[in-house]
Amino acid sequence: MSRSKGFAAEDRACERLKALGFEIVDRNFYEKFGEIDIVAAKDGVIHFVEVKSGENFDPINAITPAKLSRVIKTAESWLQKRRLDAPFCIDALCTRGGEFELIENITM
Repeated sequence: MSRSKGFAAEDRACERLKALGFEIVDRNFYEKFGEIDIVAAKDGVIHFVEVKSGENFDPINAITPAKLSRVIKTAESWLQKRRLDAPFCIDALCTRGGEFELIENITM
């Protein structure tokens, strides 16, 4: 997927999360070892959201164990840089054919 399509998918994902009651806290947080697409908050929990889009495949399959490891490490860095000790989880927001599916706490 092109970077512009990726940003467009993330914009739609943010709107979907807001509609579900999430507050968008940060976007596209980069570290040398990874990136967080969206950081959102709801009910006192920080959600690190990986956005995946796909047309000819199930987007959740694009989150490999290696990718998940990088997301976790980057999430821990985000919390550390902000000196936050808050409950958090890693979520996936998958979009396919205009439909969204939020899968919370994908590390379980």
